[in-house]
Amino acid sequence: NKRGIAICGSGIGMSIVVNRHRGVRGALCMDANMAKLSRLHNDSNVLVLGARLINKGMAGEIVRVWLETPFEGGRHARRVSQID
Repeated sequence: NKRGIAICGSGIGMSIVVNRHRGVRGALCMDANMAKLSRLHNDSNVLVLGARLINKGMAGEIVRVWLETPFEGGRHARRVSQID
């Protein structure tokens, strides 16, 4: 798969776990703006959510924005390539 979503209580544990794997850029997002920026600037390919910290409505909005936002590339592409 090209993208994934990981969920745990706070999201911190899953962030640590997913980012241990090569090629994974997991982003713990607590709101839609963080989700948007994680895609635009960092090309995140795993969205991490903290189930105890956000409600279902907010989670749905975060997922929608994250899925719909493309990677901006350009000046951000060099930094992302250094991560990989």
